[in-house]
Amino acid sequence: MILLAAGAAGAQQVDGQKLAASRACMACHQVDSKRVGPPLRSVAERYAGQSEAAEYLANKIRGGGRGAWGVVPMPAQNHVSEQDAKQLAEWVLSLAPPKAKP
Repeated sequence: MILLAAGAAGAQQVDGQKLAASRACMACHQVDSKRVGPPLRSVAERYAGQSEAAEYLANKIRGGGRGAWGVVPMPAQNHVSEQDAKQLAEWVLSLAPPKAKP
């Protein structure tokens, strides 16, 4: 069972990164380093555990934003479908490191 879960998580990482590359997200973002926009792992950490995070991020992807990560605005990505934006948001959120158990 654990291997299947790990395999599914790995597949999500690959599929998410491929989708991000195909929608030009990687032109401004990297997973672990700042490019024009923040590292995607930092986005995941900021919104980790928030129940509405995937919907919020999907809306930010399609509608753009400004001010949350500095002075450089994120332009609206209207070419990304609602379904793809949701999938991208879920992938980004999956990049957050697991929370340590107390």
